[in-house]
Amino acid sequence: MSTTTEVIAHHWALAVFLVVAIGLCGLMLLGAFFLGGRARARAKHTPFESGIDSVGTARMRLSAKFYLVAMFFVIFDVEALYLYAWSVSVRESGWVGFIEAAIFILVLLAGLVYLVRIGALDWTPARSQRRSKPSTITNTNSHPQ
Repeated sequence: MSTTTEVIAHHWALAVFLVVAIGLCGLMLLGAFFLGGRARARAKHTPFESGIDSVGTARMRLSAKFYLVAMFFVIFDVEALYLYAWSVSVRESGWVGFIEAAIFILVLLAGLVYLVRIGALDWTPARSQRRSKPSTITNTNSHPQ
């Protein structure tokens, strides 16, 4: 048997899978194009959600802190998934697994303390956090009361 025949024989399932997957995607796109609605109206392309007309623009600028907090949430959420997997196998892992999970939790806690200390989780802008200096008000009224 030649080497090309061996390669084809070895990878035929992957090739069939790719052809079927691409064909199915194309079939769904074509079906949606031919079977989809063709309604044209004035309000057809305006955003509408939950029975409420939208207010403002969709191009609202969000603070980078929003995305930072979202990334922290995803990171800590994935780590909670690891802890769930550990809790399912806690009896099989024994004390060694418990110590490893405790170290994992301590590393997470240290990361969270670090984020709080550098202010990465503060939503308030810096201009709102400025404290006003106490003013010295002197009584210039010379009349006793």
